[in-house]
Amino acid sequence: MEIFYLTKFMREYKKLSIPIKRLAEKREQIFWMNSYDPRLKTHALQNKLKEFNVFSINFQIRVIFEFVDANTVWSHSIGSHDIYK
Repeated sequence: MEIFYLTKFMREYKKLSIPIKRLAEKREQIFWMNSYDPRLKTHALQNKLKEFNVFSINFQIRVIFEFVDANTVWSHSIGSHDIYK
């Protein structure tokens, strides 16, 4: 699986604390192996964001992403629930 990061994602990622960045890297490795691993709580979003999915880094931090095809993912945003706005 290839994961691409949009500029917005990279700006948001740089603002995260070091411990959260490390946890995000661990969660991404899990995502690579199985994007629907129960530890990630991956689910589709609804309403205006219905073309996107999300997985959890921890109880506060989420990653919004999009499956482009079976082997390609675009990571759009990372942050708290405010990223849904």
